Amino acid sequence: MGKLEGKIAVITASTRSIGRAIAEAYLAEGAKVVVSGRSEEKGKKALEEMGAGDNAIFIPCDATKQTDVEGLIDKTVDHFGRIDIAVLNAGGILNAAPVVDMTDESWNYTLNLNLNHTFWGMRKSLQHMIPQEWGRIIAISSVEGKMKVETCSHYTATKHAINGLVKTAAHEVGTTGVTVNAILPGFVKTDLFYESAPQTAEALGMDSLDEVADMYSQASAIKKPNTVEQVAAAALMFARDEARNLTACLFPVDGGTMPY
Repeated sequence: MGKLEGKIAVITASTRSIGRAIAEAYLAEGAKVVVSGRSEEKGKKALEEMGAGDNAIFIPCDATKQTDVEGLIDKTVDHFGRIDIAVLNAGGILNAAPVVDMTDESWNYTLNLNLNHTFWGMRKSLQHMIPQEWGRIIAISSVEGKMKVETCSHYTATKHAINGLVKTAAHEVGTTGVTVNAILPGFVKTDLFYESAPQTAEALGMDSLDEVADMYSQASAIKKPNTVEQVAAAALMFARDEARNLTACLFPVDGGTMPY
C-alpha cells in the first residue's frame, strides 16, 4: 500500500510544472487526485498523460476567482465524499514594475492569484477537514517570502503574507488533527520560466536560456536550479500520516538560497 492510500487530494494549478509533479507523486502513493487549472484542454491532456483512470479527475478553476477556488473544494467533496489534502499551488504575477509604477490591475491580480487564492482554499478546506479530525493543507509559497525582488513588490508581498497566514492558521487548528505548512521553492525551471526567459535573455543581452538559469541559480549554495520533483517530494512528506507533528513549517526547497 502507498503512503497516501485512501486519501483525497486537490491541487490548484496542477496541469503542469510543480502542481503536475505533486499530482503524480500523490497518485504514485495511492491517493485519488483532483487536477485543476483554467484550461479544460490542458486538464484533459494531463489526465491522459498521467494514465490514472478513475483515480484522477479534472475540475476547472481560475485561481483568481473566489467562487472557482471555493467551488473546487466543494466539488472535490461532492465527487469523492471528502477532502484530506489541499495543495494551494497556483501563483504568479502580472507585469513586473517598481512600486512607483505598479498599476492597481497588476497589484490586485497578483494579490488574488497568490494570497487570496491561498486564503479562500485554506478556509474552505478547513471547514471540511476540522470535523473529520484529519487534514493536510500545503501552501506553495516562495523563497521571495523571506527575501526581496526588485520590480516584483506585488509578488514578494503576497508570499510574505502567505507565510504569515500559514503560521497563524497552523496554531489555530493545531489540536484538530489538521496541519498547515508552506513549501518555499527557490528557482525552478518551470514552464513559466521557459515562457518568460527569452524576453529576459534579450533584455540582458544573453545568448541562451541556460545563461538566464545560471544567473537565477547564483544565489543558491548549489549553483543550479531546483526541480519540480524535489518540490513534490516535500509536498509528499507533509501529506503523509507520519507528518502529524509537522505544522507551521516554512520549508525551503531552494538549494540554500534563503539567508535565514
